[in-house]
Amino acid sequence: MEAIAVVLKQPEQVALHRLALTPPTAEDVVVDIGWSGISTGTERLLWSGRMPPFPGMGYPLVPGYESVGRVVESAKAAGLRTGQLVFVPGAKCFGEVRGLFGASASRLVVPAKRVVPLDQNLGDRGILLALAATAYHAIAARGAAAPDCIVGHGVLGRLLARISIAVRNEPPVVWEKNPARVGGAVGYGVLDPEHDTRRDYKSIYDVSGDAGLLDSLIGRIAPGGEIVLAGFYSDRMSFAFPPAFMREARIRVAAEWQQPDLLATKALIESGRLSLDGLITHHRDAAAAPGAYRTAFDDSACLKMVLNWSSLS
Repeated sequence: MEAIAVVLKQPEQVALHRLALTPPTAEDVVVDIGWSGISTGTERLLWSGRMPPFPGMGYPLVPGYESVGRVVESAKAAGLRTGQLVFVPGAKCFGEVRGLFGASASRLVVPAKRVVPLDQNLGDRGILLALAATAYHAIAARGAAAPDCIVGHGVLGRLLARISIAVRNEPPVVWEKNPARVGGAVGYGVLDPEHDTRRDYKSIYDVSGDAGLLDSLIGRIAPGGEIVLAGFYSDRMSFAFPPAFMREARIRVAAEWQQPDLLATKALIESGRLSLDGLITHHRDAAAAPGAYRTAFDDSACLKMVLNWSSLS
């Protein structure tokens, strides 16, 4: 069994290769992928070569953790039917080629317990489930305060705002400096932080990925306020101690989503409380993947790039 996969041979070198797949076991399902998303966070770091030391890191590798496809082979014990639409958060089925995170391919062999069945009508929007679960994980952490300010109006910032509202929190303020990304707010306001005079936010969630923002964010919180680092940061982070001391600031790191976060996010989507509309801005045939990666990373108007694998399945 083979698949055509996106392969990062080394930084900034993306190509499509036909790779042999690991034969499925009784615990696996085989999924023909319809769509996969390109992450402008972790995948940008892999593409640029700036990813910090990470388990399984090394080139060549198959990236991707945002794929949706249909089951074509499934063991009875898996409880999944042929033709069922599923979300696949990654795979390690390419032999000597690393799967980090391994979902950007025309076909995947993956443990059945890792895939998430989706409503058939969700289509390509299903690739957003991982990012939505990342946002949910940050908000739903034990003892977490709801965001009343979010830094960044990319896809993750928008999902944070939408999910916070979906779970009955007050609408947050979202900061965004790029005029191309100010639009698209649903039920909350977006403004340039230079036009915001508040210095009493109880909880600021940062998804900018900018490691140099901590001092300015600490200056915007109320005493006892919290900074939540919900993005992914390649550079070392530091901050001036006296302002943090004066405010008795708290800094929390939001880690990767867990399976319960995926399921809770899925329930919000299926209930109609969380919409994934308007977040995918660009589509490309998977055959054009090398150019699609550059567009995803270089074009600020591109919120989310989706590769369509139908012609290569």
